[in-house]
Amino acid sequence: MPPVMSVLHPAPPDPALRDRALHRAAQQVEVDFLTEMLKAAGVAAPRNLFGGGAGEEQFASFLRRAQAERMVSAGGIGLAEHLFNALKVRDDGR
Repeated sequence: MPPVMSVLHPAPPDPALRDRALHRAAQQVEVDFLTEMLKAAGVAAPRNLFGGGAGEEQFASFLRRAQAERMVSAGGIGLAEHLFNALKVRDDGR
């Protein structure tokens, strides 16, 4: 008879897959953080040069998000690495 797997305590996932998922989650948090910091700094703020109105602000947010994603893919500010390490320690300590 095969072993019964508990619903409350499923078999642990592959550690490499878990680490990749944790790292992706940490990078997404860093992207979100940098996007907000770029917005607060006024990066890609509409200058009303073209009279774009509300649409111009919406597309500026896409630009800020893309810039933040590129920053993180280039190494970021180190926030993702700190978050990843904290999540990994927490996950390993269960």
